[in-house]
Amino acid sequence: MITRIDRMQVAVRSRRLAVETWRRLFDVGVVREDRVPSLGAARTVLRLGESELELLEPDGLGAVAQHLSRSPTPIFAVGLAARDLAECRATLDARGVHHQQDGAQVWLLGEWLGVPGLRVVLTQDETREPIGLAARIYEATHLMEGCARAADRLAKVFDLDPANFVPIQSEQYGYRGILVRFRSERLDRIETVTPIDRSKPMGRFFARRGPCLYMFYLECAQVRALRTRLDQYLSEAWVGDRASAVPDNLFIPPQALHGILLGVSRETVAWRWSGYPEKVRGAG
Repeated sequence: MITRIDRMQVAVRSRRLAVETWRRLFDVGVVREDRVPSLGAARTVLRLGESELELLEPDGLGAVAQHLSRSPTPIFAVGLAARDLAECRATLDARGVHHQQDGAQVWLLGEWLGVPGLRVVLTQDETREPIGLAARIYEATHLMEGCARAADRLAKVFDLDPANFVPIQSEQYGYRGILVRFRSERLDRIETVTPIDRSKPMGRFFARRGPCLYMFYLECAQVRALRTRLDQYLSEAWVGDRASAVPDNLFIPPQALHGILLGVSRETVAWRWSGYPEKVRGAG
């Protein structure tokens, strides 16, 4: 039913400033601008590798303005590509999963999915020419109590094979969870996790916010070039291996990216913590 993560939607106070930041760091391309009346928002869509990043700026009352006023993270929704969007809608209807069509996209709120805090937007899958330094978005991190229930529900709604799921646990970041991988040959997944150490940043965030989308991850096709830009524009703000010109993994903190916590990994490196370390390729 679904093939990959193909976009993220984020709420911003200024699309112009957000575009400047993403272009400066990743060489994104603006592919279109429009409005989403149902959300009360103007939208700028960026090409981020083969993925899209939708910047939603309130232009009236609506869900986006409400999100900005209430949520400590601007991440609004995770976007999944549907192999056949019409067929996907029919399947959701047959399973009694409420959804809403808006133009060429289909919306599912967390309460409709049965997964609190997980807003999803479905878009017809398509092949896109990559733009910029990034390769693709491959992970969205979702926080909730009872991550196993979330994984089970996502499997049932979207016809996912639990054999592709990978249990994870981190003492460093204080959580346990499940990588809900969509397909065996790809990294794309929703990382649904339960913070277990409330003294850690994720645990403190969860205590304040409750179930929600927390961050997302992308693979970078040109990590050396990104490292140069981070050193130039963010100096000491980014977090990662500074001894290597081509870091395997790094983080761009929210204060540097209009409130978004972004993870960046070198291509294939995420297989290391996804159950298949033999798939990791050496740095070029």
